[in-house]
Amino acid sequence: MRYVDGFVIVVPEGNVEAYRKLAEESGRIWKKYGALEYVECIGDDLNPEMPGEMKGVTFPEIAGAKPGETVAFSFIVYKSREHRDEVNAKVMKDPFMNGTVQPMPFDVKRTAFGGFKAIVDL
Repeated sequence: MRYVDGFVIVVPEGNVEAYRKLAEESGRIWKKYGALEYVECIGDDLNPEMPGEMKGVTFPEIAGAKPGETVAFSFIVYKSREHRDEVNAKVMKDPFMNGTVQPMPFDVKRTAFGGFKAIVDL
C-alpha cells in the first residue's frame, strides 16, 4: 500500500507566489528521485459552511494562521515507507535542498508534517 508524507504550512499571503516557485522546484526534485506524486495546494475555501454536528476545526485554526496568512496543504506519494525513506535520502543530498533557497517564504517552525500509511487507496 502506498505511503504519503503530508504537510500543513502557514504562508504569509504576500509570499504565496514565492512559495509556489519554491514548491514547483521542490516537486521537480522529489519526482526526479522517484516520488510518485507531488501536490501543493494553497487555501481557497478555508472556512466552509458545515451542517450542525459536522462543524469542526478549520485549517487556519489548527495551523494557527493569523490575519494576512493562509494555509498550504501538500503531500508527496511513494510506493511504500521504505521507498519514501530512499527518495528522501536522495532529496536531502540534492544541492537545492542544502541552503540554496534562502530565506524560506514561510516560517519553517510552524510547519506540521508526518508520514501516513494509506489504508484506502482507490
